[in-house]
Amino acid sequence: MATGNRQAGFTFLYVLMLISLIGLGLASAGTLWKTEAQRQREAELLFIGMQYRQAIQRFYALEPNQPRLPQSIDELLEDPRRPMPERHLRRAWRDPFGGDLRLIHAEDGRGIIGVASTSTREPFKKHGFPDGMETFEQAATHADWQFVFTPPATPSAAAAD
Repeated sequence: MATGNRQAGFTFLYVLMLISLIGLGLASAGTLWKTEAQRQREAELLFIGMQYRQAIQRFYALEPNQPRLPQSIDELLEDPRRPMPERHLRRAWRDPFGGDLRLIHAEDGRGIIGVASTSTREPFKKHGFPDGMETFEQAATHADWQFVFTPPATPSAAAAD
């Protein structure tokens, strides 16, 4: 009877060790999953931000004689300046990190020049950004990734200086 109790004790210890090893494996898998999910959201934010920046640029360039910035996202979705409305943006994208994207307005109030995330998380991606996004390498948060179209200086604005 003493032998059976000893075997039961070893079996109990073996099961406890097995459960702890499974727990450690699941914890590391969860960490990897969380990291991969954030990397995917960062890639999605880069795609969405570029879509907005290109849409604002196309909106601005549509009327070369009278270029102007959009006043709202609705104007990017359906530009009413032509007889056949132009769609510069397929849909109003949301922030992959949750909520709406923050609109960035021109300092002179002429309209929207870009978008940014509202996420305060630190980005994993620090290198390898497309041309024109070199400042993203120094970003402390995703909110610092600002997708901005900078319109060229207008001759009237340059003459006023």
